[in-house]
Amino acid sequence: MNPLIQNGLILTAMLGFAGMEWASRRYQDTVHADANDTKLELFMFLSLVAIAQPVSILVTNKLCGWLIPAQLGALADLPWWAMFGALLICDDLTQYLWHRASHSPLLWPLHRAHHSATYMSIRVTYRNNFLYYMLMPGLWLAGIALYLGFGSVYAYYFVLKVTIILGAHCAWRWDEPLYRIPALRPLMWVVQRTISTPATHWAHHAITNADGIGHYKGNFGNMLFVWDVLFGTAHITQQYPAAVGLQGDRVFGQERWYHQMFYPMLQSDRAHSALRMGGAEYAAEETASDAGVPAADSSLA
Repeated sequence: MNPLIQNGLILTAMLGFAGMEWASRRYQDTVHADANDTKLELFMFLSLVAIAQPVSILVTNKLCGWLIPAQLGALADLPWWAMFGALLICDDLTQYLWHRASHSPLLWPLHRAHHSATYMSIRVTYRNNFLYYMLMPGLWLAGIALYLGFGSVYAYYFVLKVTIILGAHCAWRWDEPLYRIPALRPLMWVVQRTISTPATHWAHHAITNADGIGHYKGNFGNMLFVWDVLFGTAHITQQYPAAVGLQGDRVFGQERWYHQMFYPMLQSDRAHSALRMGGAEYAAEETASDAGVPAADSSLA
């Protein structure tokens, strides 16, 4: 696929979801972002497309050229379905595992920014810590796949993946009306167990699990939700949490964008902050035990 066509399709998906967020008034009614949110989301998106992705591809290309020069394009003759399946394993499955690991106390500070948003929107999709992407195994494995000759299939794979994950974060809940159509129930049963949807992914961003809808201890899938089904981390309700975000931010206020983006190089001085060495995330008992993040004094809840 021509790079211009690939980028054009991705831009079309972004504009399409953004347009539906606006036309449905979901954006105006639910996305209450401030300048701190906007800086974090804008600079993270720019750093991903201008630094993390190009660097991972260029470095893996150089390393492969040095270590395995004879393998350049060695797998280019594989059938498209074999390449697509390999990409699902080396990119999407590893991203599921990386995402899951990022909810452990050690890696949580690198992913915390993604959950600090108090709204869902396509603008949240790439909201993370800079190192979250620089250390993501899937980006580097994708670079190796491109060296081996997966380029023609990777372009289609990448467009599909971006479209699905944008849709899963979108303020316009595209799946909501489909659950109410009896004839579509069998199809939606399959869809929800195959790809990430707003219902399953919003549950992952929920501020609490207490309502039976939130499930921030699971639903880690990015493009495919089937990984959650296979590994026992799925929670499917066809409902949406009343609120998303983090308990600590409600009590102490949101962390500054540069602490969220550049931890551990820049560290917070906020009380009960995971964004400082030796600090701990503020969490109520239910939040801490389920999310796997270290709890601070829960008496402030």
